[in-house]
Amino acid sequence: MSGLEGKRGLRTSDYDYHLPPERIAQTPRQRRDEARLLVVYRGSGAMEHRAFADLADLVPAGDAVVLNTTRVIRARLLGRRENGASAEVLLLRPLGGSRFEAMVHPGGKLKPGRKVLVAPDFHVEIEAVTERRTRIVRLVTDLPPAQALERFGHVPLPPYIRRPDTPEDEAHYQTVYARVPGSVAAPTAGLHFTRELLDRLAQRGVLLAEIVLHIGAGTFKPVESEDPAQHQMHEEFYSVEPSTATALNAVRARQGHIWAVGTTVARTLETVADDSGVLHAGSGETRLFIRPPYRWKAVDRLLTNFHLPRSTLLMLVAAFAGYELTMEAYAEALRAGYMFYSYGDAMLIV
Repeated sequence: MSGLEGKRGLRTSDYDYHLPPERIAQTPRQRRDEARLLVVYRGSGAMEHRAFADLADLVPAGDAVVLNTTRVIRARLLGRRENGASAEVLLLRPLGGSRFEAMVHPGGKLKPGRKVLVAPDFHVEIEAVTERRTRIVRLVTDLPPAQALERFGHVPLPPYIRRPDTPEDEAHYQTVYARVPGSVAAPTAGLHFTRELLDRLAQRGVLLAEIVLHIGAGTFKPVESEDPAQHQMHEEFYSVEPSTATALNAVRARQGHIWAVGTTVARTLETVADDSGVLHAGSGETRLFIRPPYRWKAVDRLLTNFHLPRSTLLMLVAAFAGYELTMEAYAEALRAGYMFYSYGDAMLIV
């Protein structure tokens, strides 16, 4: 018997589930905190159906809610190749100046030396192919890169949202507390917060803490190997300020709990925590892949959306809630009519 047999939750195929296409939310709710919230209790296995706005009644005073303040950039560039055929460039991460790592389509046609014409005075030059088949590209324009993206780029909606981006997405595919540009995907658990809900939490005596993790397109990449240990995580930049680490350590010292808003916050906190659970300030790149079995060091509660089958994010949730309970919760969400993925509903694991 191999090490992957016997115990469920250790193989990639254990994370398959059937999701009817109509349950993938294609548009945002008009009011963010009207999303549904499935509350899952690890101790008893019980579940209850709430509204996201109820979160203000669920977090005790003295606990900390940790938010990822990354801001989604307009990283999707639509243009044409030099022969007039359509092409697309999705910027993944900056490499300094006007150079980025990117995914391109059609990949077979966009080799080093080729160009994608985005606007009359703006084109993308393909410079190199990486080991993981992404591209190193350079933005060629008289504008600063950030200004060029703001003017000509599109909101990088996930591939399962099967429509062009709209002005509505400009506002809704962004948390209300987004500040630091750098992500090509939204930290979706945070999309449900309103300013009013954050104010209610603060007034209740809950600490609102902030970290940054810039999300790359690798977040949507399925695990293709049956052994998850063979999966290569894309690196993502994170930053935790000294004041944040100090405040969160103080919460834990007085027996308060840390609530991670999303898998990005969970990965960041676990990256900077030592084995005793003490959080350390710092910045860098993380490739941390959290999956069963995993010993959590810093996160006590997890707020998250519903994730794709065979994804690293679903495996992270299973590492937190337990494999069997996670899959039972997904089955319950399907039975109860929850909507899934970025613009869908949420789950709270306590």
